[in-house]
Amino acid sequence: MSLVCPEPANNLSVRTSRGRVDLSGPVGSQSLKRLAIAESLTNFRPAERQKEALVKIAGLPEGMIYVAVHNDTIVGYVTLHRPHRYSRWFKHPRILEMGAIEIAPEWRRFKIAQNLLELAFSNPVLEEYIVITTEFYWHWDLARTRMDVWQYQNMLARLFGAVGMQKTATDDPAVLEHPANVLMVKFGKQVSMADRKLFAELQFLNQGSLSGSAAAGRRTSEAGAG
Repeated sequence: MSLVCPEPANNLSVRTSRGRVDLSGPVGSQSLKRLAIAESLTNFRPAERQKEALVKIAGLPEGMIYVAVHNDTIVGYVTLHRPHRYSRWFKHPRILEMGAIEIAPEWRRFKIAQNLLELAFSNPVLEEYIVITTEFYWHWDLARTRMDVWQYQNMLARLFGAVGMQKTATDDPAVLEHPANVLMVKFGKQVSMADRKLFAELQFLNQGSLSGSAAAGRRTSEAGAG
């Protein structure tokens, strides 16, 4: 069953010096198709291909897209969906992944990302899920922000921490590939103890001993302290 309502479940407006930005979601595929997309939204792929990806995600049973729109043009978005089927996290039936958040560079100083996240996490459906995000440094806009990887990681930790996400240790090879990469997690209030236990089992699949898990935890902690 789709988590997307026929019309956006929530919406709000942000007034900026560049004009009003309307935030809404979850937004359905047909609504997304009617919108243009800012040409500068190229962090993950060319803008038009990114729009195609948003439309596809919105059509998934558990896909949710939240958008920031100015003059019928998407200037920012947040995606939520099931983890990739080959990911360890896909084995958990109550995990949603925040796969991407991106704001057009010319709109980044207006706290649109913060407002989009707050809108997305106000959806009561998320209280039934564990929401994760795996942040990889190679997607970060270090050149434009003039931050190093640790400054950028700390900025993301503050941004996601504002909606209750926390850095979490794991031995997921993709996360451990670089010490600045980070897994962040939020448990919904209605997530059962059984689902919490299953998540804990998935955190460490490559190291069977307690000492191995602790070592991975130390690596994550040391990365966060940078």
